[in-house]
Amino acid sequence: MRDVLRYSEAFKRRLVEDVGNGKYQSLNEAKRRNGIRGGSTLSKWLKQYGREDMLPKRRKVETMNELAELKAARRRIRELEAALADAHMDYCLESAFLDIACQRMGTSVAELKKKNVITLAERRKTRGQE
Repeated sequence: MRDVLRYSEAFKRRLVEDVGNGKYQSLNEAKRRNGIRGGSTLSKWLKQYGREDMLPKRRKVETMNELAELKAARRRIRELEAALADAHMDYCLESAFLDIACQRMGTSVAELKKKNVITLAERRKTRGQE
């Protein structure tokens, strides 16, 4: 079982300051020379004390195929969002028309469905057959 090390606030701040001042060539050197075993411990301290600028920069390299796939996926998402918005609008309009029709007939939607044994699934089936 490994011992849990706790670092003082002063130690953390001094090390972050030393890294910021360029005392170490890399974060790994700073961790090694100060006996820090945790892989992300020093990175967490840099974030905690507002020195994210000292963290290594990540670069993502993508092939042209990956970029094309990402672009196509984003376009497909926009198309699906538009289709969902259209379907929602259709639903809202159908619901409003049904409410208006029931008001004019002097009944409620529930009563109309009960009297005519109309369910949403049946309405959609009959609409799809037209």
